[in-house]
Amino acid sequence: MKTLYDTFRLRNGVEIPCIGFGTWQTPDGDTAVMAVSEAIRAGYRHIDTAACYGNEVGVGRGIKASGLEREKLFVTSKVWNTERGYDKTLSAFEKTISDLGLDYLDLYLIHWPASSFRFENWEEINLGTWRAMTELYKAGRIKAIGVSNFLPHHLKALTETEISPMVNQIEYHPGLTQAETVAYCRENDIVVEAWSPLGTGRMLKSEELQVMAAKYGKSVAQLCIRWCLQNGVLPLPKSVTPSRIEENVDVFDFEITKEDMAEINAIPYFGGAGLHPDEIDF
Repeated sequence: MKTLYDTFRLRNGVEIPCIGFGTWQTPDGDTAVMAVSEAIRAGYRHIDTAACYGNEVGVGRGIKASGLEREKLFVTSKVWNTERGYDKTLSAFEKTISDLGLDYLDLYLIHWPASSFRFENWEEINLGTWRAMTELYKAGRIKAIGVSNFLPHHLKALTETEISPMVNQIEYHPGLTQAETVAYCRENDIVVEAWSPLGTGRMLKSEELQVMAAKYGKSVAQLCIRWCLQNGVLPLPKSVTPSRIEENVDVFDFEITKEDMAEINAIPYFGGAGLHPDEIDF
């Protein structure tokens, strides 16, 4: 990836701009409007939100305020856990589209898998949700469909359906690389996206990463984002500070050496959110 406008290509030919603008924990209203419109001004063409973030209205207003033509943007949202299943997913999608003020989504994800921790029929629930998303995709309401926080055993049944997941968005940052899940996704032609590529700021406190970033004349945030890209993973950094929004995409004028990539890849677990897909109770 050499510029912000380079893309990851999905198996159906859809192209996703290589860095997305994350909006998790961004308050709805003026903050979301400002952050999204500022991100678009800074060059982002990929906006990531979700129903459970509670900010789809503000994100949609920010998109409109930017003045950029809709077809030049890639917009993602996600169906929340309480709306899993065929009928609820269809209704949740209509609410998301209405809140965002858009006619279609570029990507729609199942936010978390139903798991055996809470449901005996977890696989059936996931397949029902997926069936609704597949119908929306085939109807042209969504350009691509995928999942978030799915492990290989959650993905297996979905990869055996008519339309296999095209994206899996997972927590991914130094100290948490989820190697088994990433390998499974690559084997099944599923693009991996990284939520919390900065560990919700926890990466910035690492002395090891601080020293390495200084060597390149970059911030730890820039180092982590570049590291994601060089590992073939699409990062979704978030910020509501204009200077940081710009800084997070200033990552195309340097390359991390193979030796430093290996060193970052080998960092022991740290900075994870502690949210395991088979153990969450929400």
